[in-house]
Amino acid sequence: MAHIIGQNIPNLPWQDKPEGFAYPVWRYSGNPIITRDDLFFSNSIFNSAVVPFGEGFAGVFRVDDRTRDQNIVTGFSADAVHWTLDEKVIFKGYDPRICEIEGKYYLSWVNLTPRGTTIGLAVTENFKNWKQLEDATYPVARNGVLFPRRVGGEYMMLVRPCDRGHTPYGDIFLQCSKDLNYWGKYRFVMGPVKNWEMTKVGAGPTPIETDLGWLMFYHGVITSCNGFTYSMGAAILDRDEPWKVLHRADSFLLAPHELYETVGDVPNVVFPCAALADAATGRIAIYYGAADTCVGLAFTTVDETVDYILAHDLAITDSRGE
Repeated sequence: MAHIIGQNIPNLPWQDKPEGFAYPVWRYSGNPIITRDDLFFSNSIFNSAVVPFGEGFAGVFRVDDRTRDQNIVTGFSADAVHWTLDEKVIFKGYDPRICEIEGKYYLSWVNLTPRGTTIGLAVTENFKNWKQLEDATYPVARNGVLFPRRVGGEYMMLVRPCDRGHTPYGDIFLQCSKDLNYWGKYRFVMGPVKNWEMTKVGAGPTPIETDLGWLMFYHGVITSCNGFTYSMGAAILDRDEPWKVLHRADSFLLAPHELYETVGDVPNVVFPCAALADAATGRIAIYYGAADTCVGLAFTTVDETVDYILAHDLAITDSRGE
């Protein structure tokens, strides 16, 4: 059995696995949990992230407004399912992740600059007052995801270098920092291998520490005659050297199948950005953007996911299969 190393979240949202369901990840029956109607002047609310906060939960949400500007706002919830969002824009940009490190909450997001997208960083203790830090990359990058603790005395971040276009490049790298100011020691983590992810891969939620390694959910993209399809995969990274992939599922764990995932501003998208993990029970709640329009919620357990990864392991020493 695998064990989560982290905090207990007794009020983590949960719904039991449907009887007879064979796959390791299942959807919340009340999906989508957030739609464009949850905030005035919103065109869409999707790729967003949440963390435990106080007696409930706080989050950062991507809101594309009716001018199609890309904004980050905050929100709060007692049960992590029903949310109240704030209309105040805290930052411009998109696809936020939020991570607690040593009692502070660090936001990473795709920051918009005249020279291309960077990974913005900001910190807060109360989700009201934010201090923006130096950009973690400049330019061009997306999918900047912090680890929830220092490893070997250094902060770690997964990132996908890219260009000003939408697709190149398709690999996940890791970068390190002693002070969240200067970044370096870049390491290749993994690139596309199987058909379902062959166009590109990118880190998803904050990695979950387990006794077997860091459980990393990620998105993979295939290009078909109908365009892109985004799905969710999973891998296990070494705890001490997290640029090393120990195990990796050869197939997706969740793909666009439901109407709210296949129909929207960008059809056929499942894009995970957050995961709440309860160490006591092993339960995991995953938040994902659906069709670039709304937010969905899915469930799994650490055992279900790890067992699936091991049963479908790519069994390769290099994530490119070389």
